[in-house]
Amino acid sequence: MSGSVVLLVTSPRLPAGVLTAEAWDLVRAHPVFTAAATPQSEALTAAGASVSVLTSAFVDTLLTAVAKHGTVVWLAAPDGDEHLARELGLRLAREPGLAALELVHGSWDPPGARLLDVVTVMDRLMHPSEGDPWKRAQTHASLAPFLLEESYELYDAISSDDPPAVREELGDVLLQVVLHARLAEETSDFTIDDVAGDLVAKLIRRNPHVFADTEVGGIDEIIANWEQIKKTEKARGSSVDGVALSQPALALAAKLLQRVSRAGLDVPLPAPSTLGGRLFAAVAEARASDEDAEAALREAALRYMEAVRAAERG
Repeated sequence: MSGSVVLLVTSPRLPAGVLTAEAWDLVRAHPVFTAAATPQSEALTAAGASVSVLTSAFVDTLLTAVAKHGTVVWLAAPDGDEHLARELGLRLAREPGLAALELVHGSWDPPGARLLDVVTVMDRLMHPSEGDPWKRAQTHASLAPFLLEESYELYDAISSDDPPAVREELGDVLLQVVLHARLAEETSDFTIDDVAGDLVAKLIRRNPHVFADTEVGGIDEIIANWEQIKKTEKARGSSVDGVALSQPALALAAKLLQRVSRAGLDVPLPAPSTLGGRLFAAVAEARASDEDAEAALREAALRYMEAVRAAERG
């Protein structure tokens, strides 16, 4: 056998030139060929590697180089040069003595790398002339109902214990997050990186038992620490400041009761002389029994829905 073709594949989601030590040893020791100039090939050239861009007769030239040099490196394009790989594979199947083909990963996608693709796709969708006019016409306010709808659909998928649906609905919620952040680049002077950066800082700050030397005795202490840190950060004037007012009424009542309990306050419930007061008392009763009033009412409503369908079927 005359030599080897080392097919070097790299992640397009990492900066050009970020390669493993094995990959750098290969490109420094052997001639490198590529079918098109890319940031990766330019980075290798700038680092002193011998890189040749072959725009035609790629496979023939590559095999000629193998006969001359023994080992050559084929720097694959981001798409993997599938058509060229197929052509070379068929050629070597017909003439197996020409060369051996070896695959080497010069870099891998890190966890979360596809999130970069989400940002790239969103940038294209929001392009002033080539993007999606509907998305460009949206505002935070116009998108808010969709965020609620997608969140409810995710809740339904979780309640149904349907992992494929949970995966899909998480993507729809992520779309809302990325779209809101992309709109903010033009209207509010912050970006998706600012959103992610703030989240990272918050997670580190509120979990000192993981990222610092704080010792905890269990989950209750972790929750207490989180609440204390949050209270220090927000500097709110009331224990009920910051409660999401747009959430369903039963959930809102439960959250208010939770805040009051954590603050150690003794505030009388609304008078039961009104429907609202009686519903509030029912939420308080549910909370005392460690039940979720919102989930309980939802479950009862769904059972009623099935009863209606059964009655309609006769």
